[in-house]
Amino acid sequence: MAEITTTNKYPVLLYDGVCAVCNKSVQTILKNDRRGTMRFAALQSDFGKAAIERHPDLKDVDSVILLEPADVDGGEGAYARSTAALKVASYLGGVWKLFLIGYVIPRPIRDALYDFVARNRYKILGKHESCMLPPPDSRARFLDAV
Repeated sequence: MAEITTTNKYPVLLYDGVCAVCNKSVQTILKNDRRGTMRFAALQSDFGKAAIERHPDLKDVDSVILLEPADVDGGEGAYARSTAALKVASYLGGVWKLFLIGYVIPRPIRDALYDFVARNRYKILGKHESCMLPPPDSRARFLDAV
């Protein structure tokens, strides 16, 4: 089990472990992460629950949160909803940076659109009975299982 800490060296994507859309997104990131440094944890996992405790303002987020490594002051960055998605696009680089045009849309509008998709995500691709089992070649990038 991964250490539950605010000092992770790499970005960590927290996602809804039973959501098929979220799992497909994680698979897409794994496929396109040229650096291979992003880590993953389900919101339902011990790591995910501990992160929410560190960032109580995110307790109502049930879809995606991006945690960035602690800065020199020890502060871990936590981003949710559309901002998290845009930060992931920036992290992936390449053609994914085209999505950064989304920053021109005011955050409340971006988040409203994001929340609409998030509310309907189980209707889009469905829901799994349990969190996905990471592929063997990527298993080390998943911080803990539920």
